[in-house]
Amino acid sequence: MALREFLQSFERSGELHRTQVEIDPVLELTEVSTRALKEGKPALLIERPKGSNVPIIVNHFSSARRIELALGRHPVQIGEELIRFLERAFPPTLKTLLDNKLTVKRFLNARPKLVSSGLSQEVVVQPNLDALPIQVCWPHDGGRFITYGQVITYDPGDGKRNIGIYRMHVFDKSTTGMHWQIQKGGGFHYYQAEKLGKEFELAVALGTDPALLIATVAALPEGIDEAMFAGFLQNKRVEFTKGKTISIPVPASAEFILEGIVPPKERRMEGPFGDHFGHYSAAAEFPVFHIKAITHRKNPIYPAIVVGKPPMEDKFLGDATQQMLGPLVKLIHKEVESLWAYYEAGFHNLLVVAIEQRYQKEAMKAALGLMGTDQLSLTKCMVTVSAGVNVRDWHAVLREIHNNFDPHYDFIMIPKVPLDTLDFTSYKMNLGSKMIIDATKKVRGHGLEVTDENQKSKIKNLKSFDRRILDVNLVENTLLLVKVDTPITQHLSPVTPNLEPVSSRELLQKLVSLPELSKLKLLALVSSDVDIHDKESYIWGVFTRFDCERDVMFPEQKLVGISPVYKGLLGIDSTWKPGYPEPLVMTDEIVKRVDEKWGKIWK
Repeated sequence: MALREFLQSFERSGELHRTQVEIDPVLELTEVSTRALKEGKPALLIERPKGSNVPIIVNHFSSARRIELALGRHPVQIGEELIRFLERAFPPTLKTLLDNKLTVKRFLNARPKLVSSGLSQEVVVQPNLDALPIQVCWPHDGGRFITYGQVITYDPGDGKRNIGIYRMHVFDKSTTGMHWQIQKGGGFHYYQAEKLGKEFELAVALGTDPALLIATVAALPEGIDEAMFAGFLQNKRVEFTKGKTISIPVPASAEFILEGIVPPKERRMEGPFGDHFGHYSAAAEFPVFHIKAITHRKNPIYPAIVVGKPPMEDKFLGDATQQMLGPLVKLIHKEVESLWAYYEAGFHNLLVVAIEQRYQKEAMKAALGLMGTDQLSLTKCMVTVSAGVNVRDWHAVLREIHNNFDPHYDFIMIPKVPLDTLDFTSYKMNLGSKMIIDATKKVRGHGLEVTDENQKSKIKNLKSFDRRILDVNLVENTLLLVKVDTPITQHLSPVTPNLEPVSSRELLQKLVSLPELSKLKLLALVSSDVDIHDKESYIWGVFTRFDCERDVMFPEQKLVGISPVYKGLLGIDSTWKPGYPEPLVMTDEIVKRVDEKWGKIWK
């Protein structure tokens, strides 16, 4: 089902709203789409965007129901069908194939199909990105960015296809950046082309069918064709057709196709850009995409997505893809019962894994293995829990940490390793550190309860310990959140005037050494923009703002030989620090402007 047919089905089910109110793609669209998501509004088709004749669709995947409508069933059902079939089908037998004939049919329909022409090529025009309603998402972005472009590349060696979504900084009418982060298939293909000194042909599809979009977002293993996975999802072959100015096949039913090349060795400064970690990612040099031609359907629709401080639309896409693909990890790691990456932390910053331990410390073996597996290799903080624990229940996870975590035996720091390109906490792009917390059940028994009311009272009264402490919150007798008065950016002042900026590291060292906190397991300092009583806010505030190697400390830590030994309360300095990019905040002017037209938009 092509995008517009998909939107028509949304409209029939009350999941799409059209508006004639003029909305500016420059900043206004961000405020409209994020506010609509938080209020549970339907997808929005903006028929009169400012400065363009092309309508914009936003929030078309920003609810679990819309994802389910797009897939035709719940993502969990797809995951269960996949793992059930793959576990039984090897070695294949006639009985297995007959018992799973519907799944077999889906796999047969996974093969993409080459057709002679497509609706995506009804109109062919010279490149002019100025005609499209391309967004400026956040106030300090480096310019306009294409945010929903599905970049189609082919390996110069074996011809295997990859489709990925990478932001594209618009430089002029026919040139953009190509933000290939580490561990991305398109970037690997370009690496091969650059070694050969070849111009690298590619296409960017805008507005494909929902199954192909969801497959593109999915963290598939390297070498698995997203178009084939889309065919499996929709039980229908995805159609491709030969490009008009390039030699590679392109999606036949997309709203737009941008055809062009990325030359070898050419780089240009790209960014900054407000990204899904909730902060700006810094400007850096990336490859350059030169557009040769733009093809599109008649009366096309431009798809847009906004990313930023969670929750955003990528929450629903990310959760759906891990519901589908998460079970497949069992094919390699039999001991893994389930796993869950937390959208609140930008997915890569916090992963919880439930392990069926068959021997002592198998959880650590599994964690280290997962740390080296495809997209999971970008995980910063991994927590292992025992089988039977709900990995999606953060409070249950904290209780397991409380009962089973002893840093002397159960903590591993992995310094100086590859990290998500968007992670800014180490101050070095693509490099940083990781940590593993093993909270699986052990023979040595349970942790200590914080039951002493006098001790609880002392925890609540920590504000008197240092005047910069604004608030505290103890979660599940395990995680103590301490909000401190620190400036969030160089443009903002501390909440309390006339105070010198707090030395967060010094304060953290004092806090983790307090006797009245010794029975706790985790303590995190956060800045004043974090709501420590809201789970979504504090998971974001803690896990996006610390470097494991630099910002984690214990009351006792020493080297025995070359091995680190840790004892006591694990402290994390998650305050905003000088040198960090700013968190994403919309301007008061844009908020006021959207306030004035909000009611009219939804009439």
